[in-house]
Amino acid sequence: MENRKTIAVLFGGQSSEHIVSCMSAVNVAGQIDVERYLPLLIGITEDGRWLKAPSLESIKDGSWRESQTEAIILPDAAKHCALVGGNGRWEEVKVDGVFPVLHGLYGEDGTVQGLFELARIPYVGCGVLSSAVAMDKLYTKIVVGRLGIRQADYEYVKSEELSEMDSVVRRIEGRFSYPVFIKPSNAGSSRGITKAGNRRELEAGLKEAGRHDRKILVEEMIEGREVECAVFGGGSEPVIASGVGEILPAADFYDFDAKYFSEDSRTVTDPELPGNASEIIPQTAVRIFEAIDGYGLARVDFFVKSDGEVVFNEINTMPGFTAISMYPMLWEARGISKKELVTRLIEHGLSRCGR
Repeated sequence: MENRKTIAVLFGGQSSEHIVSCMSAVNVAGQIDVERYLPLLIGITEDGRWLKAPSLESIKDGSWRESQTEAIILPDAAKHCALVGGNGRWEEVKVDGVFPVLHGLYGEDGTVQGLFELARIPYVGCGVLSSAVAMDKLYTKIVVGRLGIRQADYEYVKSEELSEMDSVVRRIEGRFSYPVFIKPSNAGSSRGITKAGNRRELEAGLKEAGRHDRKILVEEMIEGREVECAVFGGGSEPVIASGVGEILPAADFYDFDAKYFSEDSRTVTDPELPGNASEIIPQTAVRIFEAIDGYGLARVDFFVKSDGEVVFNEINTMPGFTAISMYPMLWEARGISKKELVTRLIEHGLSRCGR
């Protein structure tokens, strides 16, 4: 037990997905092999304080936010440590690796990955560039478009253009018929996404998306089934894909509440799909992951139309690990338990720096 490596499990964060990150962290930390690793639970509050969570139970009940012990990963590349303590009493705790169970901005977008790179601490998941590209829907579309992969057509709108709303609306209506989807370019887990069936709803949706990001996408509506595929690997490890999972949302579309809080939303692994979509999706998921220089893990989302055509939707570089999340479910359907999956992810993360 003395030779266990300390793995900092980072969760919470300043994004709108704070609570989902906490839910995911409970499942990740709960599946860590404590014979091999010593978890160091570090929560980031919504106002940006870094605190040491005293236990897994404190994450479940939220009491970690009252912790009086700070735990801050230092960028000092010579130390590879977290500074733990408070009130003038500090201890440098060696950190062998980080599992950043952070979703959305300031966690899944390359910012915290930059900190790990500065500190030269290996970590689970995608690097700075791939995290940033995948987080930004506009730039993901640019990369995927160069691969020739079918995706929803879109119009790019800057939030500062909304002062000339009539001009923006005319441009969109000249390109698409209703309904359309409006999305902030940088916001995770369907935050700020709305569906517009008329001009009034379009204007309201543009304003809502503009509250989340200065870059806004307006997309054509794709009539199809919503499916997801998990990928793992990168670096010296071949990239592999799982099978396909289908989302059966309770809401009109798979919004934030339908994803995480509706008991009526369901997920199905290995659904029957038209044409050869079941073969195309894993292959396409791997191509997209490799195109953004992905490392570790990602969940790639698609639509499947009634004729079997596959349409790319988005890629998430730190997918949810909640009790109902698709990423671990897809691997479980392939015989890989959550505990084994977490171990593989940690080992793959540690290997990025040869540790």
